[in-house]
Amino acid sequence: MEYIAALTPSVVMAVAFTAVIVTIVKNQGGANKAKEDAAADALAVRAEAVGGPSRTEGGERA
Repeated sequence: MEYIAALTPSVVMAVAFTAVIVTIVKNQGGANKAKEDAAADALAVRAEAVGGPSRTEGGERA
C-alpha cells in the first residue's frame, strides 16, 4: 500500500493542473472577452493619463 501513498500527491497535482488548464481555456474569448478587453484598455488609458513610466523596447525609459 506504500505505492498508493507515493502516487497520491502526483495524481492530485495532475488533476488540479488539468482543472486549472480547463478553466483557463473555457474563459478564453466568448462573452467575457469584450469586458476583459475594455478593462485592459481602461487601465492603459489611466496609466498614460497619470504619466506612468513608459518604456522603449530596450527597457530604457523614454
